[in-house]
Amino acid sequence: MRSAVTYSNEPLVSLRSAELHYRVGGALSALRGRSSVVKAVDGVSFDIHRGESVGLLGESGCGKSSIGRLLMKLEDATGGEIVFAGEPISGLRGAALKCYRAKAQLIFQNPFDAVNPRFTIRATLAEPLENAGIPAGEREARIIAALELVRLPQPAQFLDRYPHQLSGGQLQRVVMARALILQPDFVVADEPVSMLDVSVRAGVLNVFRDVRDRLGLTAIYISHDLALVRYVCERTIVMYLGRIMEDGPTEDIVHEPLHPYAKALVAAVPVPHPDQSHDPLPIGRGAPDPRNPPSGCVFRDRCPRAFDRCASEVPQLRQIGTRKVACHLF
Repeated sequence: MRSAVTYSNEPLVSLRSAELHYRVGGALSALRGRSSVVKAVDGVSFDIHRGESVGLLGESGCGKSSIGRLLMKLEDATGGEIVFAGEPISGLRGAALKCYRAKAQLIFQNPFDAVNPRFTIRATLAEPLENAGIPAGEREARIIAALELVRLPQPAQFLDRYPHQLSGGQLQRVVMARALILQPDFVVADEPVSMLDVSVRAGVLNVFRDVRDRLGLTAIYISHDLALVRYVCERTIVMYLGRIMEDGPTEDIVHEPLHPYAKALVAAVPVPHPDQSHDPLPIGRGAPDPRNPPSGCVFRDRCPRAFDRCASEVPQLRQIGTRKVACHLF
């Protein structure tokens, strides 16, 4: 494995007004007055600097996993641009796309669905090496090194086992090792511990954070759990219905959230004391139909501080101290 790289302020990844729209329904939806387009990602812009770990936070359906798919080029952007190391990825094809895939890797949410059940662990980890043209004589050593990196004890004894013979925590470490075996510059982790027992989550998160620091990886961590994002990310981007609501240092957002939606997410974090309870969340229940989001600010129908301007004008991200906030209150 390579040695750690030096952190810098140079952006490795940039999204510039990125959009990902899906056409749904059809003529019947149109007759019922419903839009046939879902804007999963709607004009999102941000940079991820080299060596930075960024959390994407929000409810299910907010667009965070869609951004992950755009970053991995599993989906083509409907609009805008995604730049990696100074080069747009939209036109990548063939060998250029294969080279990009070696530099940008994905850690999947469900380890049991992320691997072929008919492949041994050796075959699972050898496949990306073979695709990258690594000579056969070098593969075994790199497989062992990758498993040692993710702290799988006595890795040699797992090589001829099949996925069903491993626990969830062990298999997630294998999935992590597969993402790291090509020594990528950028990793997208899509809720990598949500399918694991609570008892093993901390161990996997510790491995993720340790590997990120040791290798100087640039990472984006997708989650709906603020506590997990706080543990592994120094910066957090809060999303809602395909748009960014707040972007800034994680600790600043945790201790003093500015956007009403960010405040609701912080308020929803469980209190670790049986005699304490939360006040009711200060937002309306239930996200709107993504095919027909509210005009203006997409959060206004749930926001306790909405006013007339919120219905007529889309708020733009503005710099407020250490953060960017998309809210007419600022």
